[in-house]
Amino acid sequence: MRGRFVDDPAGASYPRAPNPRSERAAFVMATEEEKKKANRLARAIASDISLYNEAKIVKGIEDDNLFDALRDELQEGRDLYRSRVSREIFDTSNYFDRAVVDIIVRSRGHIKSKLWL
Repeated sequence: MRGRFVDDPAGASYPRAPNPRSERAAFVMATEEEKKKANRLARAIASDISLYNEAKIVKGIEDDNLFDALRDELQEGRDLYRSRVSREIFDTSNYFDRAVVDIIVRSRGHIKSKLWL
C-alpha cells in the first residue's frame, strides 16, 4: 500500500477506501433551529411545486403516475433543497419527502384515484 492507493498483486492500483473516522469528524450535528429552517424550506418548495403545477398533479393522481408526472419539478425542488441545507440534514432527514406527501399528495385526497383504494 502506498499513499492513497492500494496495490493489487496483479499490478492494478485501486483508490484506498475512505477512513470512516475522518468522515465522521467532518459530519457536524445540526441544531434544532437548522432542522426547523430545513423543514420550513422543504414545505415552501413543495408549496411552490403544488401552486404552479396543479393540472399536472390532478392528472398524475387520476392516472396513478403522480411522481412520474412531476419528476422534473420534484428533482428541481430536491436540488434546490439540497443546495440550501447542510449535508448532515439532507443525508439524515426526510423533510423534503414528507413535505411533498403532506402538501402535494395528502391535500388532494378528494381526487378520484386508484391511489386511495
